[in-house]
Amino acid sequence: MGVLTLGLNHTTAPLDVRGRFAFAPHQLQDPLRALTSRLSRAAPEAALLSTCNRTELYLAADAHEVGALVHPATEWLAAQGGVSASQLGGYTYTAENRAAARHAFRVAAGLDSMVLGEPQILGQMKQAVREADEAGTLGTTLHQLFQRSFAVAKEVRTSTEIGSHSVSMAAAAVRLASQLFEDLREQRVLFVGAGEMIELVATHFAAREPKSMALANRTLERGEALAARFGGQAIRLADLPEVLHGYDIVVSCTASSLPIIGLGAVERALKARRRRPMFMVDLAVPRDIEPEVAKLADVYLYTVDDLSTLVQTAGEKRQAAVEQAEAIIDAGVQSFAHWLGQRGTVPLIQALNKQADTWREAELARARKLLARGDNPQDVLDAMARSLTQKMLHGAYAELNAVDEEHRAQVADSISRLFLRRTPRPTDGGDTQL
Repeated sequence: MGVLTLGLNHTTAPLDVRGRFAFAPHQLQDPLRALTSRLSRAAPEAALLSTCNRTELYLAADAHEVGALVHPATEWLAAQGGVSASQLGGYTYTAENRAAARHAFRVAAGLDSMVLGEPQILGQMKQAVREADEAGTLGTTLHQLFQRSFAVAKEVRTSTEIGSHSVSMAAAAVRLASQLFEDLREQRVLFVGAGEMIELVATHFAAREPKSMALANRTLERGEALAARFGGQAIRLADLPEVLHGYDIVVSCTASSLPIIGLGAVERALKARRRRPMFMVDLAVPRDIEPEVAKLADVYLYTVDDLSTLVQTAGEKRQAAVEQAEAIIDAGVQSFAHWLGQRGTVPLIQALNKQADTWREAELARARKLLARGDNPQDVLDAMARSLTQKMLHGAYAELNAVDEEHRAQVADSISRLFLRRTPRPTDGGDTQL
């Protein structure tokens, strides 16, 4: 078996391109089934990882078919984003076997993230695996790949300082807001959405004790539960345009496929605020806030890509830990490659077992006939043992007799390792006594 990774991320594709290929976590199973159906029997295993920073396909197939999956997989993914395969090709990367394993391990460990060492990606990968499993597209090979990814990520986090002093997107947003507003305790903050990222950002802002906090969400009950944790107010998402002017800081991260905060709504809010500035952070992919909002004079709008400079600056302080993490990943890749190589011998092992079972059944049937005829049991057992031994050694004898003089020593060494289970003695190339 072989594995293939095909994807695009924050280093190869801009935000708006990534947004075209974003899948909500609960929308992975049907696309996975459609993908494996399109690839037919060529790729029996598939998983799909989609976050704000990346969309990646992981495929497993027979080793000789892996390379041939790149084109049809690219075509399928391109269709999901409504572009041609050639257009998508300019933003994607591929990796096979060892390189694919290395990529998966680095992603799980946070080494391929915009925020070096960030922990959220591990949970997102685990959810992607669960979705693939429930879709029926997660087989033995991908299961091993991801389980080993999780083990490597755990070792990296416990054995290195790769995640220490990590500056997350949430911390970066607070830092930028502090640069704009002299005192966050005088500001009103609005969060749009109620997912994990909003919860993380709200935690960071709450530590600065802003004047007030509110949370707008499509499902009011979920919004009320999260707002209550921070002593904030919950509002309906539909009421957002009417209340937007009351907030100095707006942070949005929803799973909406279309922007939910438009240019017109922000213009009206600014007019009601008498041009007092607004700080806005759009952490969603696709965007929650129309990009034209950034052109307004009194709005400071930042996206996930805009925050990358801040988080990468903190990442430079941990480069020493990266080398240690890469060594752990190297060991993990070596182990997975060994396992993958062993998987390639499975058909041969199955064939050997089948042949041995055939010989055994044939000799047992012959022995039973001889015993039923009244032959001496000891003689029957001896004959059965000799016949089985001859069958097992016949191939070795045949190879030794057929091989030319140049390769006889090599064949003799191989047979010695297989049947004598000891270190072979030097041979002069002549007949070998077995």
